[in-house]
Amino acid sequence: MIPPTRHIHPAWIPPQHLDTDLPAQIDGYLPKPRGRRGRASRGSRPRPQQQELQRKPRRPEADTSKDRNRRQRDRERVKRAGGLIPCGKRTNFGYARDFESKYTIGKLLGHGQFGYTFVATDKANGDRVAVKRIDKNKMILPIAVEDVKREIKILQALAGHENVVQFHNAFEDESYVYIVMELCEGGELLDRILAKKDSRYSEKDAAIVVRQMLKVAAECHLQGLVHRDMKPENFLFKSTKENSPLKATDFGLSDFIKPGKKFQDIVGSAYYVAPEVLKRRSGPESDVWSIGVITYILLCGRRPFWDKTEDGIFKEVLRNKPDFRRKPWPSISTSAKDFVKMLLVKDPRARLTAAQALSHPWVREGGDALEIPLDISVLNNMRQFVKYSRLKQFALRALASTLDPEELADIRDQFNAIDVDRSGSISLEEMRHALAKDLPWRMKEPRVLEILQAIDSNTDGLVDFDEFVAATLHVHQLEKHDSEKWLSRSQAAFEKFDFDRDGFITSEELRMHTGLKGSIDPLLDEADIDKDGKISLSEFRRLLRTASMSSGNVPSPSGVQKSRKL
Repeated sequence: MIPPTRHIHPAWIPPQHLDTDLPAQIDGYLPKPRGRRGRASRGSRPRPQQQELQRKPRRPEADTSKDRNRRQRDRERVKRAGGLIPCGKRTNFGYARDFESKYTIGKLLGHGQFGYTFVATDKANGDRVAVKRIDKNKMILPIAVEDVKREIKILQALAGHENVVQFHNAFEDESYVYIVMELCEGGELLDRILAKKDSRYSEKDAAIVVRQMLKVAAECHLQGLVHRDMKPENFLFKSTKENSPLKATDFGLSDFIKPGKKFQDIVGSAYYVAPEVLKRRSGPESDVWSIGVITYILLCGRRPFWDKTEDGIFKEVLRNKPDFRRKPWPSISTSAKDFVKMLLVKDPRARLTAAQALSHPWVREGGDALEIPLDISVLNNMRQFVKYSRLKQFALRALASTLDPEELADIRDQFNAIDVDRSGSISLEEMRHALAKDLPWRMKEPRVLEILQAIDSNTDGLVDFDEFVAATLHVHQLEKHDSEKWLSRSQAAFEKFDFDRDGFITSEELRMHTGLKGSIDPLLDEADIDKDGKISLSEFRRLLRTASMSSGNVPSPSGVQKSRKL
């Protein structure tokens, strides 16, 4: 079934706490993310006596005092908005108005705050579809109208992806907006987890499921989109077959994000929310965290962060690490544990991206390398590389030359994804295709040429793999994942400049390494923090770190404005 329409209201944290790490200020301030039907979502209700994964029985719908209070608040909002006619009723969405002539409504699948979801039949061919019918009378304010428009634009942007519920069309009449989608009858991922022995998957089956979720996240991020509510309830199976494809659905909280920006509202479901969401500084990395939580659940049948209350869950998310000692973790492969740990890194900059995670050996086993999508962070790093100083570019090339093939597996996958003719180098046309075709905006040819020329250190008009590595390295990840390896790699890169091994890089050594003519002082000054006329190892490492701090965020599609949540 298609989950019913629902809306989550962001909770509030006092402004004086926004720049803190939050654990000491949690009680009474952290949000209680809401789920469908206006109450805590099914995946976020802790069981007091145990943390085993279970679904609580659904409570019957009733006209509670909470419902009556909500309707009263809605009426007050209408009055404050300056009229008694809901904004939805006054809006022409621009969708076709012939729904009833094309579809026959069937049985009810579910309902939420704004409408109902039905099975419907296409009168032309008899195909069964899912129809989300949204009541215009409940779109009180303009922001509710924008939310509906945005959800449809998101479904259109992701159309054709094999692991996203397919969007067919949108209709409207005087009373409703109709969203016609693919009908998924295989049930929720959560139900399949609960049906498994000990509520857990085998590693092989779990990897298949996780691979599909990561593909969705990678595609979203490439489109400048963050799902923001990744959880088992929001993934449906197309059919009841064991090998049925998994489909992402419910993009009601999803939103586009501008380059370099962060979301400051708190939305989602308690068990799956990332630390940076609670700190009001979240981006696409939060989707990867949520997939890490789901992977943990798939493998052991328990949630990694658990408490009797939602405030307690948030404390666990911010403070503690998942338990990998309790059964069945000792019998789970090292590769699987390594994968989960790299997704549940609390620092979002050090966390794997969705595309990087698809290159991890545990997920990749049995998968096709050609299926790995372009990584938005790799494309961003290439754009950023052209802005770096000459010294920083030289330093990154030196660092790249110290890495071994295993450390470069994900970058190799990205290189192969761009090098479509498998020539071993990236041409201007291939670079243009990577930077433009699969993104929501188009980059002009001169700008693409500028990026290629910045990366192309040997000026042969092509980008080879070594040059590509230098331009796309995730320095912060390298440092955080293995601090000892970072120290040795950065020192080895430093020594490529330090010819006399005295522990410093002088202006003459810089000239020898770079081959540059003219004054070398501007390059030296950039890294020479203490102004002693030379660059120490610590100053060199600082220079490398600044590369990871200046990379941007995912792009935002043109013509789509980010709207606030209710």
